[in-house]
Amino acid sequence: MAAVLAPALAFGVSAAGIAVLARFPALAPHDCPNERSLHEGVVPRAGGWAVMGGWVVAALVAGPPPAMSGASFAALLAALAALFAVSLVDDYRGVAASWRIAVQFACAALVAAALARDAHVGVAWAAATTLVIVAATNFYNFMDGSDGLAGAMAATGFASLAAGAWLAGAPHATLLSLAAAALPFLARNLPPARLFLGDAGSAPIGFLAAAAGVAGVAGGVWPAWFPVLVFLPFAADATVTLVRRSLAGERVWEAHRSHYYQRLVRLGAGHWGTLAVYGTLMVGCGATAVACAAGRPDAGPVALAAWSAIVALVFATIDYHWRQRA
Repeated sequence: MAAVLAPALAFGVSAAGIAVLARFPALAPHDCPNERSLHEGVVPRAGGWAVMGGWVVAALVAGPPPAMSGASFAALLAALAALFAVSLVDDYRGVAASWRIAVQFACAALVAAALARDAHVGVAWAAATTLVIVAATNFYNFMDGSDGLAGAMAATGFASLAAGAWLAGAPHATLLSLAAAALPFLARNLPPARLFLGDAGSAPIGFLAAAAGVAGVAGGVWPAWFPVLVFLPFAADATVTLVRRSLAGERVWEAHRSHYYQRLVRLGAGHWGTLAVYGTLMVGCGATAVACAAGRPDAGPVALAAWSAIVALVFATIDYHWRQRA
């Protein structure tokens, strides 16, 4: 029953929130175009309010994500509330990067410690999990810059995680609820975007993806390659761009327009073309991960390597055309 009720509830609450934001756009903080933006008009950035609101209501009905105890779930909800609050302030008036990172680490450490107790592992595992969650939180935020990308990744990514949990016989309604809550937002985030997630949406979604992924690995719901493959298009772009900028001596904490998806938009693909490329990667990675989990779990690492090669080829092609343009 919860597998049907919770996603429906998430979709309904999210759709109602999106409708309110569409009717009263002045309620939301707005993203004004600048030299680092990919859009030209002023766009509200409060879609995360609706998505996270729909998910929280549904999660309270459906219960914890797979392999999470009640204590870990309570820690997750508290961490997401704190992360949402600081991100909301950042959307409205800006928060120094040092303070944002400090809150992210505190929230991630809280959840990692709870998950470590569930898995009966030590401090080193909790520390590594903390780093993974903080990285995913920021990586998802980095990728919320082109129309449709963040909404599509949330819908396909969490639907794939839910399918993986279902295949393992684990509760999956809470994960499917996030995918359902993302759909009304995605409808208004498609090009030309009329609504963005904002930090209050992108940061908690990235946090939740990492926490659920790690919990599933620790609890034996899926192997480690599974959540990595599901979210590979976002993880790869953010990671490679961060490494490339670090090696170039750039200030990696500053906003920029050098992600591969940003370059693709600027090369002339536009938002629809970029969404087509990245959407294909998202669906392909997610479907492959689920197919491997269903029939050939031992083929998962090979599938991850194959899709990594495909993503690398896409990035190399973008790099080539970028150099030709320069």
